[in-house]
Amino acid sequence: MATIHSGADITPTKLELLTEWMGGQRWYVGHGRPRLRKLDSWRLDDPQGEVGVETLVVLDEAGTTPVVYQVPLTYRGAPLPGAEAALVGETDHSVLGHRWVYDAPHDPVYVTQMLELLRGRVAAQAGSVSDTVDPDIVGAPHPAWRGDPVVGSSRVLAGEQSNTSIIITPTPGTGGPVILKLFRTLSSGENPDITLQGALAASHSPFVPASVGHVAGAWQRDDAKGGAPGRDLGQLAFAQEYLEGTTDAWRSALQMAAAGTDFGDRARELGRAVAHVHETLARALPARAPEPADIDRQVAVMRRRAALATSEVPSLSAHDARVAAVLETAATADWPALQRIHGDLHLGQVLDVPDRGWVLIDFEGEPLRPLAERNDLDCPLRDVAGILRSLDYVAGTLERSDRPVDARAWCTTAQTAFLDGYAEIGEDPRGHGGLLTAFLLEKALYEVVYEARHRPGWLSLPVTAVDRLLEVST
Repeated sequence: MATIHSGADITPTKLELLTEWMGGQRWYVGHGRPRLRKLDSWRLDDPQGEVGVETLVVLDEAGTTPVVYQVPLTYRGAPLPGAEAALVGETDHSVLGHRWVYDAPHDPVYVTQMLELLRGRVAAQAGSVSDTVDPDIVGAPHPAWRGDPVVGSSRVLAGEQSNTSIIITPTPGTGGPVILKLFRTLSSGENPDITLQGALAASHSPFVPASVGHVAGAWQRDDAKGGAPGRDLGQLAFAQEYLEGTTDAWRSALQMAAAGTDFGDRARELGRAVAHVHETLARALPARAPEPADIDRQVAVMRRRAALATSEVPSLSAHDARVAAVLETAATADWPALQRIHGDLHLGQVLDVPDRGWVLIDFEGEPLRPLAERNDLDCPLRDVAGILRSLDYVAGTLERSDRPVDARAWCTTAQTAFLDGYAEIGEDPRGHGGLLTAFLLEKALYEVVYEARHRPGWLSLPVTAVDRLLEVST
């Protein structure tokens, strides 16, 4: 059980260490130096009694909108070999002496105990009271997962921005490899990545990785919001089957388009896979016919996105009348049933798995949308539009390469094949032509804003797509 030295002096303090370190992490969404306040903490025991394992929940108040972060740390009495890049800092503890503080996902003790917690084999400990279980932090093994993985080795995936993912290779005889995703920013409510993939896994869908389980928890609510005091409830981590030897659909499509290889058969398979996922989600989770208020709300979001894109690229104002006409068509269209969807589907969210085919991943939804919105029922045409726009990005990427390739005909063939495949399983999206155009336009306008802010050299790609979509719609 964890022993807390509550009267000990720590120099520098944990928050001082984090203030210097967090601003340089890819998952930190702020800019510049954080301004941190501790909200909560909890611990895991090291069976050997050598390593301190603590997860801090901190509030960053440096920006206009405060953000809650989950920051797991390990404390060691000697350096962890090979983990120099994961060192958060060093501190002096008045009882335990000099301590090396590490970003915990890189520490095998944390990874082992976190998986044990997720599978329900150990309990979390309170962060401020010795020898006390924290009942608010619980592991939830997924009932459909077969096997009980025990950590053999682990490594952190490089390049991730919003979360931290750990690849776990279990000891022989305890199952296949697992990916453990730690959510760095926390929000109250269910994480759709867990809810949707869990429901699909429970239905034995072959089009998503199998779910291993998740960790849910509670943390002290930010009292600066002026609301009632209490605790926020949310999900902290998620583990699922790790699919080895894969490439994503974006790379596959880009390579085939560059070589002039027809992507039609693969696109048709992808259309069937997406339709199967939609069909399973509609069966396993709530779905209903849209009310007028639902349609008004969706179209209002489209209009706000159009206004934002025009504010970023004023030349788009020349299209105001045609954009308004497309969105008015959406407002009066016959909408399909609303249901749970992927919400941020593009070719980079699809894996090509040997001997299995296409597998969809990362069901968190559009990152910039609040968690409550990402848990709402939505229109499946949004996912269809995401893949169609992604195929267009393949063609646009090749058109602007050092040795330009005209892949427009390739793109049109792939898009048609994708829609054909979708229609083999679900309702043909082309039966909602005006509404599908509105979702395509909304996605292209989202891309305009993104490129204008982050990659202005690529801005012509979505702007050209907006021109093309509006020409077709008139």
